[in-house]
Amino acid sequence: MPKKEPVYVFGHQNPDTDSICSAIAYAYLKQRQGIGAVPCRIGKINRETAFVLERFGLDAPAYLPTVKPQVLNLDMDEAASVDVKTSLAQAMRLLEPASVDTLAVIDNKNKLIGLVSASDIAKIYLDIFQKNTLLIHLASLKNIAETLQATILYEAKKIPFSPNKVFVADMNTQQMQDYLQPGDIVLLGNQTAGQQRAIELGASCIILTLQAKPEKSTLALAKQHQCSILQTNLDTFAAAGLILLSIPVSVAMTQRILSFHQDDYLETVREKMRSTRYKNFPVLDKVGCFKGFISRYHLINFRRKKVILVDHSDQAQSIAGIKEADIIELIDHHRIGDIQTSYPIFYRNEPVGSTATIIAELFDENAISIPKDIAGILCAAILSDTVAFRSPTCTPTDVRTAKSLAAIAEIECEAFAKEMFVAGSPLKNMTAEEILHSDFKEYHLSRKKVGIGQINMAGLSEIRKFKSSLIDYMEHLVEEKDYFVVMLILTDIVNEQTEVLFSENQKGLVARGFDPLKDEHTFSMHGIVSRKKQIVPVVTRLLAHKEPV
Repeated sequence: MPKKEPVYVFGHQNPDTDSICSAIAYAYLKQRQGIGAVPCRIGKINRETAFVLERFGLDAPAYLPTVKPQVLNLDMDEAASVDVKTSLAQAMRLLEPASVDTLAVIDNKNKLIGLVSASDIAKIYLDIFQKNTLLIHLASLKNIAETLQATILYEAKKIPFSPNKVFVADMNTQQMQDYLQPGDIVLLGNQTAGQQRAIELGASCIILTLQAKPEKSTLALAKQHQCSILQTNLDTFAAAGLILLSIPVSVAMTQRILSFHQDDYLETVREKMRSTRYKNFPVLDKVGCFKGFISRYHLINFRRKKVILVDHSDQAQSIAGIKEADIIELIDHHRIGDIQTSYPIFYRNEPVGSTATIIAELFDENAISIPKDIAGILCAAILSDTVAFRSPTCTPTDVRTAKSLAAIAEIECEAFAKEMFVAGSPLKNMTAEEILHSDFKEYHLSRKKVGIGQINMAGLSEIRKFKSSLIDYMEHLVEEKDYFVVMLILTDIVNEQTEVLFSENQKGLVARGFDPLKDEHTFSMHGIVSRKKQIVPVVTRLLAHKEPV
């Protein structure tokens, strides 16, 4: 069966539990529907998510750095390849019907060692005549026979075949001894005396043209002197011209070549192609084995990588190269972002507290049963995103779905949520950067870049020793990374209290929307806070209007 084309399923950068678990669950659903879905992540997994995956015995998705098109997305030409011992004549036969004018020369492990083109063969053939640099000593008896389409009547195997030059016997036997040297290849017709004299003078091989047949005495003499005998239907003139093509392609091949690997990105390939005059370029796999040829033409028509986005619809939150990918589905519960597609797709967006809630609905709508482990991670994702049903984003649908999934997974929602939040809350050994980016989303609001991180904790006391370093790092992002506002939402899930740390480019901006401030970098909010419903809308209005909100 042909291998299914991969469809990559992933959530946003700096993924939270909903982003990771929804990707795993939806990839499973698509696999059940016969699609080659592959769950991926485009950022590090946080501690809470790691706990959830370990709890239900699932591996973390593979990291996918980009969906930029690569050489492997091209429909390359599957050109023939030859080894170094292949004759020039055989190479020419392979090139004649091919769509490319170049052959790959490989070793016995399919590793690329050179290229040979029709022009390379023509050049070496002309050089033989113009410079009188006969290279026939490199030819094997097998290659000579194939080139002349000859039959081997006798092959001398007791001594190595290493001919000196090609000798055309167009003279009498008396003159032959003045010109023939031991080891020469002799071309001649139906001349028994000439055949036998050539053998006696030490010819390494005699080639009988026009299907000349040797006498039994000639064959016996050939065996005695270890001289091979070939028979061809070509005339002497044609055989003399073609025999030079029996030398191996190693003589004509080019070893200094520009090649590409299957994993190379097309943007790099285009740049390198501009700097060379070659038309066809070999493609290698990870271990250097030859896979085919590409040309500039192939770069025009490439297969975009197919992706399914979950839990986001903003380019800034998505993977590198998303504009060059083929988005075929999008499942989300946030505001509609700026992701664009070139044709209509399946797009599911619902005002619920978690993408996992929508994924569970899709299982039901497609009549696909949810296994215990998938039910467990979907339930955990809902509990995480809704902060165990306490977030203002939580809907009755989330509660009903989570409880149904909990029954399948054999867990109790409240008890599991506490266990999960406690496992994910310790900040020990984490840097300020790791804390902020453990669940961090970037937004472009009124043409300004805004970053908002969020952490649920079992108590806020632990954060005090990190506060200074967190503020310093957030200030760095504003000053050096062109963020207009950076926030970190810290929620105490036990006492349902929230504290927000922030840094801003325009002093006094945050105070207009979240007064009163505790200090110039902190304000408090009562209860469980939703980034989506209670922070982003206010910041959006602040940036869109100068007057207080």
